[in-house]
Amino acid sequence: MSAVASRVDLQAAFLLHSIPYKETSLIVELFSREHGRIAAVAKGARRPHSALRGVLLQFQPLSAGWTGRNELRLLTAAAWVGGMPSPQGDALLCAFYLNELLMKLLPREDPHPALYDAYQQALFELSGAGPHDETLRRFEWLLLREAGYAPDLARDIEARPIQPGRQYRWEPAAGFAAAEPSAEGDPGLISGETLAGLAAGSFPSSRTRSQAKYLTRAILAHHLDGAALSTRQILIDLHKL
Repeated sequence: MSAVASRVDLQAAFLLHSIPYKETSLIVELFSREHGRIAAVAKGARRPHSALRGVLLQFQPLSAGWTGRNELRLLTAAAWVGGMPSPQGDALLCAFYLNELLMKLLPREDPHPALYDAYQQALFELSGAGPHDETLRRFEWLLLREAGYAPDLARDIEARPIQPGRQYRWEPAAGFAAAEPSAEGDPGLISGETLAGLAAGSFPSSRTRSQAKYLTRAILAHHLDGAALSTRQILIDLHKL
C-alpha cells in the first residue's frame, strides 16, 4: 500500500464506541460509509480544550479522516456535520443496541454503504415517535443480509416458494423448512406472512412483529456464538425489544 493510499479524508462516518487510551487520548471505532468499520487513535481527545472533545459524539453524523497502514489508524480530522436529533430515553438504548450489533457482527474495513444509509435512517426513526420495534427489525435483517447471514426469504429448503398461509421453522445453515401447524403458541413456527413482512420491512400485525422478533433474535444469537449483547438484555428487561 502506498503512502497516498493510506490516508483517507472527508469520510461520512458515525462514532460507534470509544475507550480511553493512555493519559489523554481515545481509541475510537468509526462506522464509515465508504470504508466500513475503522479503529483509530484520537490523540489528545480527552484533554479539556481538545477540538475533538465536543465532536466525537455517538449518533451524530461526522466527517472524519485518518491515516496509517495498520489495523489501528491515526485519526487526523473529525468534524460534526449536524442535522440530526439525538435519540432520547428508550430510543437511546435502542441506538446503543444498533452500535453493539455493528461492533460484533461487522469485520473491520468491510464497507457496506446500504447498511450505513439504513443505520442513519434508523437513527432518524428512533428520534421520532414511530414504533421502535419495527425500526429494529428492519435494521437487524438488513445487517444479517449484508453480513451474509440472512436465510432466503423467497424459497424454503426444498426450493419451493414461501407461501404466506403456511408455517415454517428456521433451520440453521439450511433455511426455512415447511412445517405442519402444531400446538398454539409454538414460538419456533414462523408464518410465511411474517417472512414476507421481513422481506418488505413491514409488519402489519402484532403476530408478525412477535414472530419477526423471535426469528431475528434466534438468528443473531446463532451467529454471535453465544456472545451476550448487554444493551439487548437491558431492553428485554424493559420489555422494549
